[in-house]
Amino acid sequence: MTAFDLFAVGDNCIDKLSGHAEAVLVGGNAVNVAVQTARSGLSAAYAGALGPDGDRVADTLAANGVDIRWLVRRDAPTSVTEIYVGADGERTILKEDFGACSGWTPDAAARAAIAQARHVHIGWLDDGGALRRALKASGISVSQDLSVNVTSEENIRADGLSIAFASLPEARASEAAGRAAALVADGADTAVITLGRAGSFALAGGREWRTGAEPIIALDTTGAGDSYIAGFLTARLNGAEMQEAMLAGHALAARTCSHPGGFPQ
Repeated sequence: MTAFDLFAVGDNCIDKLSGHAEAVLVGGNAVNVAVQTARSGLSAAYAGALGPDGDRVADTLAANGVDIRWLVRRDAPTSVTEIYVGADGERTILKEDFGACSGWTPDAAARAAIAQARHVHIGWLDDGGALRRALKASGISVSQDLSVNVTSEENIRADGLSIAFASLPEARASEAAGRAAALVADGADTAVITLGRAGSFALAGGREWRTGAEPIIALDTTGAGDSYIAGFLTARLNGAEMQEAMLAGHALAARTCSHPGGFPQ
């Protein structure tokens, strides 16, 4: 069985952008991380659920070099997210319908493939944390973006995570250390907090790191946080130290803000 550098699991969607950036694009945290990792030169796979209308998502993943053998179809519509993009490029989620993603979890075959990866990243997945805990118990490196899993308390716990990603708005950057400490206390080995234009903060093994974000004029911030995660994980998988990985995350996030959506389409 192929061992991938990164296996992304969870959400996918069609992003419908309006306002100062109008477009209909493929997105979702897990999809964006998988695609950006593959575009960075590492091997990536994705497991998730689409509706009968999900051909565009599947085709876009495959066109970007992501293995989609564990993508399944369900009798529910493909997820849709409606987003408004302001004049400053900041995006506001107007409506989310998780569609086929709701209630989906990887089957035994997908779990066997996922367990072979060097690193697993979980996006939105309403399984009560079962997958992350099982992977960690098996000694598999696993991360999750806890900022997107707000459907239940168990979905935003950090127990079982090698790396817990979370975000705070720039105005609350002073809370980053406390947020990271809480995630580590909850069971994460490492906590990384993105802070928009204020940069990012990381905590691991009692040591703290801070980095600034690249100053940019954003066209659209949709998927910028996902790109930070992909840049960070790609760098770490390539042997980078923490500070270097954080800078790589900001660099990829900055590039993402220069075009609509989470990756070029």
